[in-house]
Amino acid sequence: MTTTSTAVTPSTTAADWSERADVAQRSLDHYFGTAWPQFLENSHPAGTGVPETFNYWWLAHVMDARLDAFERTGDTAWRDQAEETYRNIVERNGGQLFNDYFDDMLWFALAILRLHHATGADSYREDALAIWDHVIAEGWNDAGGASLAWRKQQLEYKNTPANGPLVILALRLERDVPEAVLQGRDLRGHATTALAWLERTLVGPDGFVEDGVNREGDGRVDTQWRFTYNQGLYIGAVVELARSTGDRALLERAVRTARVAIAELSDGSVFRDEGEGGDEGLFKGVFYRYLGELVDELGEPGRAEFDDFVRRGTDRLWETAFDGEWLRPANDWSERSDESIPYSTQVSAIMAIEQRVRVERTATA
Repeated sequence: MTTTSTAVTPSTTAADWSERADVAQRSLDHYFGTAWPQFLENSHPAGTGVPETFNYWWLAHVMDARLDAFERTGDTAWRDQAEETYRNIVERNGGQLFNDYFDDMLWFALAILRLHHATGADSYREDALAIWDHVIAEGWNDAGGASLAWRKQQLEYKNTPANGPLVILALRLERDVPEAVLQGRDLRGHATTALAWLERTLVGPDGFVEDGVNREGDGRVDTQWRFTYNQGLYIGAVVELARSTGDRALLERAVRTARVAIAELSDGSVFRDEGEGGDEGLFKGVFYRYLGELVDELGEPGRAEFDDFVRRGTDRLWETAFDGEWLRPANDWSERSDESIPYSTQVSAIMAIEQRVRVERTATA
């Protein structure tokens, strides 16, 4: 059921949006929080969707979202929640870090590396490196060109969701981890090889990024899956390489993809509903996260068009999703809805609003 939204006064102050980000963060617990070990109901209302599924990679993004709040506020309670989410993932995963999906593990490693920086605990850095080693040992191969497979059961199926975070993680590890700890791991080599494969195989002349290739063993590119998070991952990968090399000309590739993503996948303010499977709820948030990484590098005036897009989208989101106390977004942020939503949709809204805070703080700095 879709209902008419009520008008909400627009705001452009960082303080107001920081309060709204807190509302969005607390709303995740309000609507989805439940007893351990489930931790979060998969959907709201509870019992809809597939209640018993363990969504490993959704929880990795919950860690990221909580760390966004910690970095914004300095409130260690948010960092504690990120650590609690880490423990929930490991416990529900049988006490181990690894699963069958290379993209899932890389999302977890990226969040764990941030947790290392937030806490100073070397054990988290060791976990991120352990995931890196496992992914390379089990999934990196030459099928279709040297790159990373999507999952252990389909080693010849390659896609953006696996290779994008591999580039990002590799370059962050290279910058963040002492050489004595890295012990000769070829992080830069894997990153540049995976990015070259991605650009050769799945990035079009206009910068639009396709999802994957050879899923059915026929060498075909899955052009029917036009998802925001593929665009965000490529943007993030290029930005990380630009940071690592100092080659700012690379940023033009990321700008091109950001522009085509907004033109092709949004209505000019918000991205359309990308599907009802649950995973799709996170896609918008991934785009906003890595668009934020891009605008941090661009500075003025290059970032203005993207800041304006973030403002339009989060204004629309707040208008349609805030009920006066809590934030409950629809899968389509352009309308208010009381239909069932997965918590992935809530996490995307959190990531977008956290990015809005960063936009407004930069504007007044």
